[in-house]
Amino acid sequence: MMIHLERVAREIKTIGLYDLVYQDVEKALGKKHIELIDIEHCLQIHPEILEAYKQTNLEYNISNIHIKTIDEASVDTEYKEDVRRVNANLATLQEIEKYTIDFEQSSILVIIMSIEFFVLFSVQYFIVLLNLKDWQWEIYGVFGLSVLWAWLYAKKERKKFEHHARMYAKLYEETLQLLDALESKGCIERKNLMIQENSEDHI
Repeated sequence: MMIHLERVAREIKTIGLYDLVYQDVEKALGKKHIELIDIEHCLQIHPEILEAYKQTNLEYNISNIHIKTIDEASVDTEYKEDVRRVNANLATLQEIEKYTIDFEQSSILVIIMSIEFFVLFSVQYFIVLLNLKDWQWEIYGVFGLSVLWAWLYAKKERKKFEHHARMYAKLYEETLQLLDALESKGCIERKNLMIQENSEDHI
């Protein structure tokens, strides 16, 4: 994984954003007074709780990639290409990470539905309050077109989410394999690449 479990446990315990996740941990462990080590253990045996943490981050545009880029100058020439690939993958993963959230929970779907609600309200306003009943079928026609547009746009965006989610999974696995290979050759120590806490450089 490219996620720092100790950091995750600390954030779940101390940051209000993850209160619901913390409640899931309490429920899973069956106790109220929980130490960080308990949370780490819980995340390992209850992957759905870790997934809830990750989904919460995605909703607030916080990255779940806790690995920083590798300094090319610190590795031998023969491994630089692998390091460049890792760094490029990390940048791409962070860029498309937002598409791994469930589409039904995405801000895009919320925006589409909000626009449609506004259009429906406007239709009622024009017909009733402005007394445009003679034009009601034309106005309903415009609303119908907006519904069709919303459906087509949502379908297009859903496909984009699915495409990027597949790309994310493939790149994630490839990057893990590259990191494992570099570590086995003594080029890096993954623990030294872990981002210990959230910052402006890591959101």
